[in-house]
Formats: sequence, C-alpha cells, structure tokens
Amino acid sequence: MEPRYLPARCTQFGFCFFVLVLTLAAFPPRLLGAETVEPMTDEDCLLCHDDTELTRTDANGDEVSVYVDPAMLAASAHATNSCSSCHEDITWDHPDDEVTPKPVSCARCHEDAADTYQGSVHGLAIADGDDSAPTCVDCHGTHDVSHPTSADSPLHWSHLADTCGGCHPDAAADVESSVHGQAVGEGRREAATCTDCHSEHRIEALKGVSSIKLATVICAKCHESERINTKFRMPTQRLESFFESYHGLAVRRGDTHAANCASCHGYHRILASSDPDSTINPKHLVETCGECHPGASENFTLGKVHQSADDDGVGPLVNRWVRQVYLVLIFVVVGLMVLHNGAAWLRSVMKSLRSSRRQITRMERSERIQHFVLLSSFILLAVTGFALKFPDSWLGVVFGADDLVRRWLHRIAGVVLLGAGFYHVLYVTLTRRGRQLVRDFAPSTKDLKDIGENVHHMLDHSRKAPRFGRFGYVEKMEYWAVVWGTIIMGVSGLMIWFKIPVTEWLPRWAVDVATTVHYYEAILACLSIIVWHFYHVIFAPGVYPINWAWWDGKVTRKWYEHEHPDDPAIAQFDEEQRQKEEAP
Repeated sequence: MEPRYLPARCTQFGFCFFVLVLTLAAFPPRLLGAETVEPMTDEDCLLCHDDTELTRTDANGDEVSVYVDPAMLAASAHATNSCSSCHEDITWDHPDDEVTPKPVSCARCHEDAADTYQGSVHGLAIADGDDSAPTCVDCHGTHDVSHPTSADSPLHWSHLADTCGGCHPDAAADVESSVHGQAVGEGRREAATCTDCHSEHRIEALKGVSSIKLATVICAKCHESERINTKFRMPTQRLESFFESYHGLAVRRGDTHAANCASCHGYHRILASSDPDSTINPKHLVETCGECHPGASENFTLGKVHQSADDDGVGPLVNRWVRQVYLVLIFVVVGLMVLHNGAAWLRSVMKSLRSSRRQITRMERSERIQHFVLLSSFILLAVTGFALKFPDSWLGVVFGADDLVRRWLHRIAGVVLLGAGFYHVLYVTLTRRGRQLVRDFAPSTKDLKDIGENVHHMLDHSRKAPRFGRFGYVEKMEYWAVVWGTIIMGVSGLMIWFKIPVTEWLPRWAVDVATTVHYYEAILACLSIIVWHFYHVIFAPGVYPINWAWWDGKVTRKWYEHEHPDDPAIAQFDEEQRQKEEAP
C-alpha cells in the first residue's frame, strides 16, 4: 500500500467503529439475542410455589399440589442446592410456555445409586414399561429429602416397614408381627429390616433366590454375627449346623428342591419357635415337615435340623455317645489295619533293599547326592509354600502363627534348589559321565515312535513293547520337566523375594504375574511328581514296593533288562560277571 492512501483508510475504519458503538448503545445485546440469561433463583421459584393452593393437572387428569414449603426445603438434605440445580429445564418462560417440566434426574449427582437402581426389581419394572413401579421420589421424598440416618426420614430403619408397606402392605403387616418387626418396634437397630434382606438401591426379589445365597448371604448376615448372637443370646452355628444336615448337604450339592431357611421358618412372618403361631412351634412341626415329607408323624419331627453338641434331651445324648463310640472304634480298627499293613510293607521294602540281585549300578554317588538334595529341597518348598496359600490347613498350623520361620525355610530351600541346579550344570559340563548323561537324555525322533508303540502295547498286549536304551521317554520327560520347573520357579521366586528391586525396572503387576506363575507351576510340579514319578519308582508292578536306586544306586538285572533292554550297561554287566566266573 502506498503511503498517500493511509489517512483515507484510517478515516474509513474510524467511522465504522463509531457506527458500531452507536448501534450497540442504541440496541443492547439483550435485544439482539446475545444476552446470557441469568438462572432463576429460589426466590423467583417461591414467588409462585410458596402458595399453598398452587396446583397443576397431571397426565392422568388429576389435580396435584405443587406447593413447596420453604421451611421443609431448608431442612432437607438438599438445602444447599438451588431449585435450578435439579429442575434444570425450567426457563423464564415457565409456566406461560405450558411445557410440562421433565422429571428430575437424580443420576446427575447420585450416579452410582442410579446405576444400581437400574438392576433392581423396581428399575427393571420401569424398563419394561411399568410406570407404577417406585422411583427415587417414592422412597426418598421430593422437596423433603432427608438422610436415612435422620429419624424423620422415610428410609430410617424404624420407618422402612411403613415406607415399603405403601406398595407392599401384606408383606409389611407380616414383618410387623414377626420377631424382626417386634424388635424394630422395641427400638433395636440390630433387627433385620426390609433393606437388610432385600438390599437398598439394588432391591431384589428373594422369591427365586438360590438356597445357598439365602443361607450364606441373607440369613447368615445376622445369624452368623458373633456380636448379634452374643448380645441377644441367640443360638450360634446356625449356618454350620444347617449345612451339616441333609437339607444343607443337598443344597450345597445344588438341589433346588431341598428345604432352606425360608422353607421352615418362613420369610416375612418369621416367629420364634415358642410362639404358638410359628411354623416351627412343636404344634405345627408335623404340618411344616409334611409339606416336603407327606405322612410325617410327630415322632418324625422330634429330630433337630440345627444339631449342636450342647443340645439337651435323650436323643442328643444318645447321639453324642454313639458318635464318641464310633470315633474310638474307627481310630482303633483303622489304626490296627495301618500298623498291620505298614509292617507288611516295611518288611517287603527291607527285603527288597537287602536283595542280592540288585547288582547293576543305575546311579553314581554324585548323582544320588544331587537327587537327594533335589527331593529334600522340593518337599520343603512344597510344604512351606502351600502353608502360606492354605493357612487354615494342617500345613499352616505346623509353622505356627509367626510366619518368620516358614518364610525363611522356604527361601533357604529355594536357594538350596537353585544351588543344586547350578552344581548340576557344572556336573554335566565338566565331567565325562555328566556329558554322557545329557546325550542320553537328549530327545529324539525315536521317543515319539516309542510313545506311539507303547500306547498300542498297553491297549493291545499282543503287540510288542518298545525297547528303550538307558533312558526312555518317561525318564526324559521327567528330566527336562525338572530343568524347566527349576528355571521357572527360580526366576519367579526371586522376583517375589526381591520385589522392591524388581519394581525399579518392571511394573508392580509383573510381580503379581510372577506370583501366579510360581503358584500354578508348584501345583503342576507336585501333581507331576505324585502322578508320574511316584508311579514309575514306587507303584509300578515291576518295581513295587520301591526302586532303591535313589538310595544305593543299584537295580536288578531282571528289571533293567525289562525296562531298558537296549542299554549297553547290561552287556557290560554280563561280561564282568562272566570274567568273575572264569577267574581262577
């Protein structure tokens, strides 16, 4: 732009700006539609709604009051809220626009409660189109909402029966006459109310609830409470004694027809057994039991579902004596059997150990020592590890309440196991026998063929069994499983032990994963030892009662030739025996 045009341009810009200022002064933004509308205040709303005679016509054509008591609103839980915070759709045009205000959305402030309510019987009913199902305001109120802990609240524990009874009058009447309702009337907060059994926002119908949930969650919530049972001197162990009965055992098995708590005691109108109207009163037991046991007599009802060791009467006394006699009988009879068969097995074991036919060396001394260290550390690791996982078992009791001993025994055993593994690596690397050991343990395609042939042989005895060398696929699988397991358990165990240094490099969840791997690898290892290894060295018919090679390294020629016919050690042994016989 050339300089001579600048004054003209500036003059034009100044004129436009002057016109804009005059326009805004003459026509405020409010008239131009750019005004930010101020929200309505409570005082604005109460100009109309403070009128006690103010009404409106609802969707059903009924005239309802829309009066709002300022004092009630000020005393409510929402006293600090403004009208517009709940009625956010109300504008300055109300009520002249004749637009019906939208229902208040409580979820704006109470999202969790609203989400829970959606899964309740009430919320599901509304979702199915039932407009009569109660909503938030039906239980909590409208402008007079108060905290449930307030004695004036319709949701206070002392008023719940009346509040719920507005829609469920028969149930409320039954509850009021029950032991629970009577206790509520006496002012005992511990008494069960509607929400204690049916929940609060996630109200659930208990008619079709499982017997397990009814017993363990609904009824046990109070009847397994030590505080409640002690305070009101109620009988204890109701849940345990129920599950020990036939009914409880059937329920635990999944039987949906077996009697549960409500089957005998009822549900809303639960009465004490001393009450003449109670379903478990002696006068009504024949009728109650007869619902499931047609023809039940009075003698049939003399037994107890909730049997206790402290029960009085002839029946419980006889039952206790019979139980004690049988416990002694079982201990004596089975104990003698164990002693008898244990002595026979021990004699067989010692006879096998002293057998002169065990002449072929299967394991050298160094290998036996390695094996002994491995099995000792493994057993100690299993015992101390599962003692932590199952503290209520006998394993947990062995090490006492202080975890220090168990923890350090587990760590020491782990270090010993890793040390044995490191020594074995040196053994198979630096010694000639060790290197040969690895070569003999090396997997081959023949192993796959041997597995197939052995399976066919076990299914069809007419087919020949495969011939194994020094190690068959059974021993090879065991060996490499030990190598794999030692690495996995070692790495995961060290990560758990030194979790602080580990988490300097890895996220915390890596230690959680290592813990999971450590636990399930331990289960896999223990089951493999019991199912696979113990069978081949203890329970297999050809080796029973035990293969003593782990102790002194010796096996019989007959067993060796049957299990490992292609091992050159057999021919070497035969040659040594021949030379001994020919020697002068």
